[in-house]
Amino acid sequence: MGTNVTYDSFSMSERYSPKDSSRRNQLDDEIRYRQYLEAEQSNKPVPSQPDQFQKAAGFAIGLSSVFAEQILSHPCKVIRRQCQVHHNGEWYHLTPFTLIQVLINRYRHQGMGTLWKGLGSVFVVSGFVMISDTVISEITPLPKEVSRHSSIKKNLQNVLLKGLTFALATPLFASSLIETIQSDIASERPGVFDCIKEAATRIMGWGMPQTTRLLPIWKLVLPTAIFRVTQYVICSVAQYTVVSSIRSDQLEAGESSETSSSMSQTLYDEYFPDLIGTFSGAIIADIALYPLETVLNRLYIQGTRTIIDNMDTGFGVIPINTGYEGFINCFQSIVIEEGLQGLYRGFGALLLQYAIHAAILRMARILFVKLTESYRPKQRPSLPPISPNPALSTSDSKYSPYRPPTNPNSPSYYQYRDK
Repeated sequence: MGTNVTYDSFSMSERYSPKDSSRRNQLDDEIRYRQYLEAEQSNKPVPSQPDQFQKAAGFAIGLSSVFAEQILSHPCKVIRRQCQVHHNGEWYHLTPFTLIQVLINRYRHQGMGTLWKGLGSVFVVSGFVMISDTVISEITPLPKEVSRHSSIKKNLQNVLLKGLTFALATPLFASSLIETIQSDIASERPGVFDCIKEAATRIMGWGMPQTTRLLPIWKLVLPTAIFRVTQYVICSVAQYTVVSSIRSDQLEAGESSETSSSMSQTLYDEYFPDLIGTFSGAIIADIALYPLETVLNRLYIQGTRTIIDNMDTGFGVIPINTGYEGFINCFQSIVIEEGLQGLYRGFGALLLQYAIHAAILRMARILFVKLTESYRPKQRPSLPPISPNPALSTSDSKYSPYRPPTNPNSPSYYQYRDK
């Protein structure tokens, strides 16, 4: 009388039958293969952000900075420059609050378009400066760009290059200023490239009012070059300091935190420090050199018979009639006649300009963080753990994982097998 012993739903005869041997071997191989995949998946790093999205995000952030600096901030520049040249104005507009009623009155009588006058000439001047930099760097050994690893000699050569560029652009700076501050009521709105014609006219002296108060352009070249080069140096040093400080903080934070996202470091940490550095450098340079800018703007328009809007009330226009002999005489006359506050006329518009710029950067940062979180690659769920059936485990060499899999559609198994 034979006894049929069963173990884990397999009879003793089935357990050692050649037919079921291959089935047990196949299941055992699949268990080992899935466990291998699970181990590989747990050690696989999170995929990095695609390069295409990185470039798009960086372009969007950079575009928002340019948009804030050149377009939305331009009305503040118009108001600031009109206040700077309004030498006999009763209001100094040292804070943005005194400008509110003036802007309301101007909007009611002239509309919003008057605040964006001269915007085209600003881009023309910027383009001329960029082209001049490139041309001078090509025909001379002066470097167009420098880095923190550059020698002192190269940095000085770069400063010399900027000085030559700003000296060549002096007539354009003067003509662009006139287009920015002249009233639309008393003059026709100029075209985009009229500033180039006006600059050439002033250089040649054709068609300009023959008055003794008009300063020749060569007297404005040196003050313009010194002012612009000083502004460039202050902005560059401040930008480098701010960016280096932010990078150091990010490096320390990255070393202390092991759970930081590689995507966030790639996008936010790469683009925003440069934007913050540019913003910080610009505001520091503008505040430090504001008195010199006031003097230079008054020299640009002296003798040009420019008529500006009345910045005391916002109604009507006033002519600009000054008789400064040069940069030093203009500076002394402002201090004597208007006090030190006269050098800071329209300073409230500068504060308003950078408040708008900071708000735009803040909104861009919030939007950028949201986009980063939205496009963050999610971690794939791990495979459920599988415990091999004890009944199928065996130490026999013929059931080893080095046997080829029964399923021919498992090419990755050979990769595991060769480990």
